[in-house]
Amino acid sequence: MGKRALLFPGQGAQFVGMAKDLYDNSVEVREMIKTADSILSINLSQIMFYGPEEELKQTEFTQPAIFLHSIAAASILRRLDFDAAAGHSLGEYSALTICGAMQFHEAIKLVRARGAAMQMAGTKNPGTMAAVMGINSDKLIDICGEASSSGVVQCANFNSPGQIVISGSKEGVYKAMELCKASGAKLVKELVVSGAFHSPLMQPAEDLLDEALSETNIYDARKPVYSNVTAEPVTSRDEIKDLLLRQLLSPVRWEEIINNFVRDGYTEFVEVGPGKVLQGLCKRINPSVTCTGIEKYSDLEKYL
Repeated sequence: MGKRALLFPGQGAQFVGMAKDLYDNSVEVREMIKTADSILSINLSQIMFYGPEEELKQTEFTQPAIFLHSIAAASILRRLDFDAAAGHSLGEYSALTICGAMQFHEAIKLVRARGAAMQMAGTKNPGTMAAVMGINSDKLIDICGEASSSGVVQCANFNSPGQIVISGSKEGVYKAMELCKASGAKLVKELVVSGAFHSPLMQPAEDLLDEALSETNIYDARKPVYSNVTAEPVTSRDEIKDLLLRQLLSPVRWEEIINNFVRDGYTEFVEVGPGKVLQGLCKRINPSVTCTGIEKYSDLEKYL
């Protein structure tokens, strides 16, 4: 019998109307979302349900919105047995919360602080990110090395075979994009982001995140969470805290995470929260595993 892991999406999965049907159909979710609004002293639910999209796309709102949608869906799913979890970048906070390493009311404050810190870093050190398809990771690491004479640039997300995101200063990223096209990449596309996430340009956010982490109670996780930084399972609270800080400037090793789950006997994955990005990546990384998603209330019904 294979094991089951829950996967939690990161930034980019948000949409206007997110979690509205969960709110309408579940008393528990309604309470949870109202609690989040009052903890953060902002009307996050209004931004999630009705937009405007411009506001929802601001990192300081995007991150708590995606976290809240994911945790809300997972909270209705309490009866679903799972053996471990992982999350893509921001999603790692959802995974840790579901695995008992953080409490919801503290985690949502931490996620808002992280979003605000990253938004500030993006303003202070303007940068960009780009998706590259059809170049393998070793080759792309070399290209970033070559392009870094023009400016900061590194691989930020190893998402799936031949799908990698690079991040850094505009000059560095544009130079790397040029080199990728010259090397025969299938697709090179700049992403609409408010900063160079998972690159050294996020440095100004590090102290703020460190401070927010030190004000958050972190516990040993009840179930393993596969870390973005190491791609390996972690349960120890000291390690969790250290890895969350390192995650800010380090690449997300998503392809390795899924491969390591498979190595450890996992055959079923459930993406919990907005969007279907991780389901798509899962299928590309390992077509033999099953991957489903829980985004809307109707998706929950087959599990309840």
